[in-house]
Amino acid sequence: MKATTMRSDCPISCTLDVLGDKWSLLIMRDLLFFEINSFGEFLLSDEKIARTILADRLEDLVENGFIVKEVSPVNKSKFLYYPTQKGVDLVPLLLQLADWSEKYQTAVVNPKMEVAAFKNSKGKAMQQLRMRIRN
Repeated sequence: MKATTMRSDCPISCTLDVLGDKWSLLIMRDLLFFEINSFGEFLLSDEKIARTILADRLEDLVENGFIVKEVSPVNKSKFLYYPTQKGVDLVPLLLQLADWSEKYQTAVVNPKMEVAAFKNSKGKAMQQLRMRIRN
């Protein structure tokens, strides 16, 4: 695992050292809420992440233990990404960010249905996520 240098011992600062760019949290959003798990699917996100940035962020998320990378059972030249428990534990943070944004960001008119559905049936959604966890 790649060692991440922490700027301080503040928990918020330490978290930002690992997840402080916008792409990492958006990748985790897509993986956790929308069940997107291949490189090509991540590229289709509304935010239009560049291929090089996506490759770098996926590698960082693997190295920091948020996701695992596995060879596709259907296509041996394709990799699939799955959340670990550490990744699933980001769900409350992501939902809090969504709540805050809906409250204060005027640009958020219609939150994505999958996120809204997740918030409405969190227990069921967490149960489904736990079935997808890889270690």
